[in-house]
Amino acid sequence: MGKMVVTILSAVAQAERLRILERTNEGRQEAKAKGVKFGRKPTVDKAKVRLLREQGVGATEIAKQLNIGRSTVYKALTD
Repeated sequence: MGKMVVTILSAVAQAERLRILERTNEGRQEAKAKGVKFGRKPTVDKAKVRLLREQGVGATEIAKQLNIGRSTVYKALTD
């Protein structure tokens, strides 16, 4: 008898989880349709990195001036 109750509760929980996922995805799709942007906001001014690079400033100096990592400078230059 106890095993059957656990099985039923498990099935109900699984069905509820699927309903939650469906509602979440619907909300996400609605937000995207309205133009909501997802994810973290950019923290590095890529235009400034490119401008400094065009002026002949090296990656290490750009990183120091903008207080970012050198690898971030390289990433901004390739994006």
